[in-house]
Amino acid sequence: MKKKLQILSLSILAFLFLTANINAQEAKFDSLVTSGIRQIYGIKFLEAETTFKKVVSEYPDKPAGRFFLAMIDWWKILLDPDNESYDDGFYDKLDNVIDQCDELLDKNSENVDALFFKGGAIGFRGRLHAFRESWLKAADDGREALPLVTRAGKLDPKKIDVQLGYGIYNYYAAVLPEKYSMLKPLMLFFPSSDKEKGIKQLNYVSRDGQYAKYEAQYFLMGIYYQFENKPTMAQKFAEKLNQEFPDNPVFERWLGRIFAKESNWSVAAGVFKNVIKKSQKGLFGYTLKPVLREAEYYIAYDYRTAGNLDSAKVHFLKCAELSKEIDGNKESGFWINSYLFLGMINDIEGNRTKAVEYYKKLLDMNEYGNSKDKAEQYLKNPYK
Repeated sequence: MKKKLQILSLSILAFLFLTANINAQEAKFDSLVTSGIRQIYGIKFLEAETTFKKVVSEYPDKPAGRFFLAMIDWWKILLDPDNESYDDGFYDKLDNVIDQCDELLDKNSENVDALFFKGGAIGFRGRLHAFRESWLKAADDGREALPLVTRAGKLDPKKIDVQLGYGIYNYYAAVLPEKYSMLKPLMLFFPSSDKEKGIKQLNYVSRDGQYAKYEAQYFLMGIYYQFENKPTMAQKFAEKLNQEFPDNPVFERWLGRIFAKESNWSVAAGVFKNVIKKSQKGLFGYTLKPVLREAEYYIAYDYRTAGNLDSAKVHFLKCAELSKEIDGNKESGFWINSYLFLGMINDIEGNRTKAVEYYKKLLDMNEYGNSKDKAEQYLKNPYK
């Protein structure tokens, strides 16, 4: 009897030791992944790459490491959306994630992590297709990703992060077909969607998500700004993200845009002056020409609104010069509006010849808003 009790005690101790060791390993894994995610959003890509290569090395059977290595490329794309040089590498890394998940699912078809990260990888592939306006490919990826995420959620209802996929689908599947009519026929092959439910799901993840809360906050910021026309709500998420990641130029520019949308020009200009300062310090992502162009435009607009026309001219000219380098023959709204405002400012200052020069340039450029109508109007009658 005594021997049996000793064996039982040893068995219990061994079980407790094994459980403690597993829990310690999971805690270390979660800590590494969380740290790496913060490095990505903090635009510390070299540190993030080191972290997630360590995750791949130490946890080879977990797809998280490979998935977040791909997310580093995704954020490089977000920093400079017009630069497509990262696209192929991003697709390759996502394919690597999908291949690993397929191997894991061949061994265990109910591997929740494999289902979740495969769905996530396909979903992000679809996001880039949508980014590049390849709508058919984006829709096909959405059709493939949704059942995977749904299955992961059913197998593990406590996995809050899966709600990100539900929320994105529910919202955008309801909203995008109204904006892009070519998507309406495609939606016949998808489950019904509910935009209000999508917002609730995204809010849930933004509060309680394990790995996806910052992504949910980012989506909500964009939704409230671009589709819901609720800049105050967008501002709430922009401020939260900027507080967490003060050197992320994507979040900082969004905050400036939101203040501009609220016509809070002086605060918006303050944000973009900070962007310029960080570019002068050489902070990663802040020295890109599209970043500087946007900053110059909003700073110029604030000076114009305040009546400081000399400073407004300086910054509108900088915006226009940067636009020439970025746009080529496809003139952006930044470039067109800069010329329009430069013409108007020169009219106010009595420099009619210079003002006419800018108005005539606008007639040879793309239409933005009613830029050509205004140019013709001010060619006939000087702006006052």
